[in-house]
Amino acid sequence: MIRLNRPTDQSPQVAHQKGRDFTPYPDNGICARLGDKWTVLVIWQLSRAPTGRLRFSALKNGLDGITQRMLTLTLRNLERDGLVLRHYFPEVPPRVEYELTDMGAGIIKALEGVNVWVRDNLADVEKSRRAYDGRT
Repeated sequence: MIRLNRPTDQSPQVAHQKGRDFTPYPDNGICARLGDKWTVLVIWQLSRAPTGRLRFSALKNGLDGITQRMLTLTLRNLERDGLVLRHYFPEVPPRVEYELTDMGAGIIKALEGVNVWVRDNLADVEKSRRAYDGRT
């Protein structure tokens, strides 16, 4: 059973069945970054790379619909947050490869948990969407 507690500081706190508490952190941009359209997909692509690294073009080809500019911005933000390493090779032509840091790889377990939740609840979500769309 999940219940919402209000500690003295009035921040929301959820008690889980296993006794662990989840207290959301203040807005720091990380949740927004993970909630954008491309970040999680880039992380998934990098986590599945056979060598642990992917070139920019391989990433772009694996993400249907992403523009070069959006992939560049997403990778820069992930690098800034410490989730991705950028490796530059001063060759002709120059080569750049990207890989997850240990911290970036550490988020995979959390994303897998979300993915399991989606798998387990997708039919109910789709049913709710159809019911809602039928009313509007």
